[in-house]
Order: sequence, then C-alpha cells, then structure tokens
Amino acid sequence: MGQYKKVASTNEFDTAKQRLVEVGGLKIALFSVGDKYYAIGDTCTHRGGPLSEGMLAEDTVTCPLHSARFDVKTGKVLGPPASQGVPSYNVRVSGNDIEVEIPS
Repeated sequence: MGQYKKVASTNEFDTAKQRLVEVGGLKIALFSVGDKYYAIGDTCTHRGGPLSEGMLAEDTVTCPLHSARFDVKTGKVLGPPASQGVPSYNVRVSGNDIEVEIPS
C-alpha cells in the first residue's frame, strides 16, 4: 500500500483539464474528466512523449509525438504505435486538495 501525497488543488483545474505533476520521483499526468480526477504515468511507452501535453478527448489522451492513445482512467493503451500501457495511480480529493497514491 502506498502513501497519498498532495499534488494539486481543484481550483487549478478551473481552466485546464490536465497537467504534469512530479511527486516521489515520478512524473505523473493528472487529468480532470467531468467531476473526477485521474492520474497515469506521464511518459508514453512508445517513444517517451509527455502525455500531460497530449490532446484529451473525454477519457482518452493522445500522445503529442506519435498519436498513441491511452485511457486516463486505467493507463491502458488504446491505440498504436504504443503496445504497452502506462501506470495508473489512485486519486482522492480531500477538501480542495488532489492527492495521488504513490507506491512505497
């Protein structure tokens, strides 16, 4: 079981729907979809593109480098050229704080 760490606040998502956060030595792409927040590894498994800079459509992010697609809820790869998914992290909201569970 990991430890939850504050990575952002909900008001940071008033205009933006995604951002890069770094915590525990990890680069994590944090997404706002509807009224929920999701966190996946920021590095595309194809060529290392930054998923936090990709195009978000509903619950799918497209890598800005070569258009691999990932499910922001699970990290599962949805389309090539990537063949592997990225890690997914549990997220919780406490007041206005967005917290991500970091593995121990």
